[in-house]
Amino acid sequence: MARQVPNVTFKTRVRDESIGGDNPFRWQDVTSNDIFSGKSVIIVSLPGAFTPTCSSTHLPGYEAKYDELSALGIDDIYCLSVNDAFTMFQWGKRLGVDKVKMLPDGNADFTRMMGMLVKKENLGFGDRSWRYAMHVVDGEIKQMFVEPGFMDNCPDDPFEVSDVDTMLAYLKG
Repeated sequence: MARQVPNVTFKTRVRDESIGGDNPFRWQDVTSNDIFSGKSVIIVSLPGAFTPTCSSTHLPGYEAKYDELSALGIDDIYCLSVNDAFTMFQWGKRLGVDKVKMLPDGNADFTRMMGMLVKKENLGFGDRSWRYAMHVVDGEIKQMFVEPGFMDNCPDDPFEVSDVDTMLAYLKG
């Protein structure tokens, strides 16, 4: 049987101009069903916002080739990290990301249920997501690109297979 993505509720912040003021955002629950139902989606899961590889290469690569991925039938691309909504928003803003959607997994519920939660206590990060990318169609995981060396407190940060070019090659397959 095909593997389905976990059914969780993400705590997100959305812009709402009716609020007014300097911070016109409100909380909005977004479910796995909201994200994946009836869509072809890429999830890019990273260890942490503002961290070097995530910021210099991984997320910017997907942002830069968003249109190319979209032309191959991808409806949405989400960048997921075990960070809160405020951090994810500011990180996306800092990087100028406006096509890839930032998805906070602040309680690590999705990451834990995916089996991708690792300890990064050696870096003072606590629990974080292992680095991976996946293609999901209507909630069913079609392909996962999981970085090698999956382990708690990994001394390295492998970045070999979850990059945008690997995903493009697979989709063009």
